Amino acid sequence: MSAETMMPTAALKETRSGPLESERARWIAAFRKVRRETERRAAPLSAEDQAIQSMPDASPIKWHRAHTTWFFETFLLQPHVPGYKVYDERFAFLFNSYYVAAGPRHPRPKRGMVTRPDTHEVGEYRAHVDAAVEGLIGEASAAALPEILRILEIGLNHEEQHQELMLTDILHAFAQNPTNPAYDANWQPPKSNRKDGFAELPEGIHTIGHQTDGYCFDNEGPSHRVLVGPVRIARALVTNAEWRAFMTDGGYANPALWLSDGWAALQNEGWQAPGHWQECDGEWRQLTLGGLRPIDPAAPVMHISYYEADAFARWAGKHLPTEAEWEVAARAGHLADAFGIVW
Repeated sequence: MSAETMMPTAALKETRSGPLESERARWIAAFRKVRRETERRAAPLSAEDQAIQSMPDASPIKWHRAHTTWFFETFLLQPHVPGYKVYDERFAFLFNSYYVAAGPRHPRPKRGMVTRPDTHEVGEYRAHVDAAVEGLIGEASAAALPEILRILEIGLNHEEQHQELMLTDILHAFAQNPTNPAYDANWQPPKSNRKDGFAELPEGIHTIGHQTDGYCFDNEGPSHRVLVGPVRIARALVTNAEWRAFMTDGGYANPALWLSDGWAALQNEGWQAPGHWQECDGEWRQLTLGGLRPIDPAAPVMHISYYEADAFARWAGKHLPTEAEWEVAARAGHLADAFGIVW
């Protein structure tokens, strides 16, 4: 989330002695921006599109819209608004995900079976909660506001995660449709800059993990020291052309390249190419959010599993960077051109 839309709660605490109205307005604006973006991403989809669940690890778009709303209602409004009346008592069971302490929940693989509430009522639910959240931010006491904004910030980052999932989940759903529908015919993939060569990481002890006062999720900390190197990490992402060479050389047919679990997954799933690739009249194409398109040889390969990446690395005579190696290289600026990283 950009610095223009969010202010860390620590910064708010530093200004508590001054006027808070501008801070309230800033957080309301940030809340509206995130909530509008969710609706913008759902707007091209029909009610049928929003209800489908194409695999157990995906969720319907309607569920994402409702779940992120339930989060604000459960963790922000109910604890901080005296006498708050939930929109619908049944929604806590339907739209909880894995928050065990918040109560029982509907099984994840069956979210696509929930046809009611419909998309219209989910929209009304969002509007109801949005109004209550904005009222809470605007009316909370100066003493209560920092804790309210702390939870709000978690909720906004949480909803942005679900915005990413909305796109991956609807792409997977559309990939099951033999007509190859497009989510947005004008969609273009993000740009990446090709930079050849390798980042050289000499052996040394480095600190990784979250290290500032800004926002982070709990799995990004605590910061800790690790021994890294010596290692060389390619500055460029693996391209579709390089992946095609792996395929042509029998990469998906050679069990010696695969971990045993990966080879079992390949056989069970019938993997022959990255996800969403289709062979049409001898030519490989890729289903994207913009529809079915020819493979761009220079573009980074996408939609591959860990097992596929591991097999490719073994075929190429390399190894996959560990999380620590990748973070150290990224923090040093060695990978920023390819990944668009800003630390």
